[in-house]
Amino acid sequence: MKSSLFSKINFLKLEKVIMKNILVILFMLIGFFVLLFPLIFYSKRNKNLAQKTTISPPYVPLLKEQKFNPDISTDNWDLHKLRLDKFKRSQYKGLTFFVSSENRIYYFSEEGDKVYC
Repeated sequence: MKSSLFSKINFLKLEKVIMKNILVILFMLIGFFVLLFPLIFYSKRNKNLAQKTTISPPYVPLLKEQKFNPDISTDNWDLHKLRLDKFKRSQYKGLTFFVSSENRIYYFSEEGDKVYC
């Protein structure tokens, strides 16, 4: 009888030790993930921020696009003259030029007056 009681007591002690070990391991795992998660999240966040800040070069329209659209500003004098002949208007260096019915070239000043060239 003592032997069976002793074995039950030992079994209960062993069970308590195992439960304590499982709890210790569980708390260690939880602590590890709590500490590890912010590090992973922070590094991914910085990587995404670095990718979002890339600077793309300004858009430069192709010559073909400029040829068929007089509203695109150009620095090419020959293209400007071609567009004036074809569309009767053209942007050259940011200023829009027009061709009048008398075939005279003009633009509007800041005050709204026609300035003939």
